[in-house]
Amino acid sequence: MNENENKSVAAGNLLISEPFLQDENFVRSVVLLCENNENGSFGLVLNKLSILKLKELIDDISSLDCDVYVGGPVEQNTLHFIYRGSRLFEESIQLGEDLWWGGDFDELLERLKLGKIQENSIRFFIGYSGWGAGQLDDELQDKTWIVCEKIDSESIFTASPEELWRIILKNMGGEYQQLANYPIDPRLN
Repeated sequence: MNENENKSVAAGNLLISEPFLQDENFVRSVVLLCENNENGSFGLVLNKLSILKLKELIDDISSLDCDVYVGGPVEQNTLHFIYRGSRLFEESIQLGEDLWWGGDFDELLERLKLGKIQENSIRFFIGYSGWGAGQLDDELQDKTWIVCEKIDSESIFTASPEELWRIILKNMGGEYQQLANYPIDPRLN
C-alpha cells in the first residue's frame, strides 16, 4: 500500500502536487498545510513567487524589499506570513520544530523595520489555498497530492521556488526521488 493511502493530513504537513497535475494554480506546487479540520483546510503555496514586493503592498516600509509569494488562488487581497526560529508572537501557530504561522502583523512590521527580525527568516504570501469540508480528503484519495510529514524549514526558506518541489521529493527518498525527475510534459522527452 502506498504510504499516502488512507492517511489523514495535519497542520504542518506539506502537500506536494503530483507530477502531472494540470491545475495552473498548483503545477509543481509545495503547499504548507496550516489548518485542517472538519470545516476544511487552509494552506500556503511555498514556491510560487509573485511579481510584487512587500513595500508595494504596505505603506511606510520602503526600506523592506521582501518578496511576496502567491499563497494560492483564494482571497488574493489578504496577506499572510510564516517565519522560522523561535516563537515571536503569542498568537503564532507552530507548524514544525522551528516553523510558525501568523501573529501580530503590525508588531512584525515594526520589528522588521528595526532590524530585530531578519528578512530571510520570514516569508509573505498574498492569498491562500483553501479546501471546503472533505474536499482535500477527496483530492488525497484521487492522488492529487503527495503528503510529506517532515518539514525541512531550511529548504523552505533557502531553495529557489523553481527547485523546492524537486528538493522536497528527493529528500523524501524512495519512489519520490524518481518522481522528482519527471518532466513537466513527458511528450517532450
